[in-house]
Amino acid sequence: MGNITESVDVEVPINVVYNQWTQFESFPQFMDGVDEIKQLDDTHTHWITSIGGITREFDATITEQHPEERVAWTTEAGTTHAGVITFHRLGATQTRVTAQMDIEAEGIAEKVADAAGIIDRKVKGDMQRFKKFIEARNDETGAWRGDVDRPGA
Repeated sequence: MGNITESVDVEVPINVVYNQWTQFESFPQFMDGVDEIKQLDDTHTHWITSIGGITREFDATITEQHPEERVAWTTEAGTTHAGVITFHRLGATQTRVTAQMDIEAEGIAEKVADAAGIIDRKVKGDMQRFKKFIEARNDETGAWRGDVDRPGA
């Protein structure tokens, strides 16, 4: 399983950055290979991705979410990955967004891509595209400010 950590600093207030990140259906606008995300309810999403000619569909569950702090998830079936996005206020109009993910490469092509660092570069590119996306808007497309406590908390 590959572990990826990537951060990006954005010139947007933390509340706007967090609010945008909760709009999962907007991810295809800045995530390479993400074709569609449907928000099924407060804690469940359905993803369709196309990477390297391979299309995958899977469901993910939000396992923890706290406004302006973190959003954590894990997949339910299909593609195996889990992670957390954390938000750090650097100043009144500056926010650091950090992605930490564990991704299990499936199939020989994905294992080779993981070993070659391609998945790491993809995540880095997604974070840079998010920076451009949110800085160009300087406003969120929506917000969900609810709390989801981690299981067993």
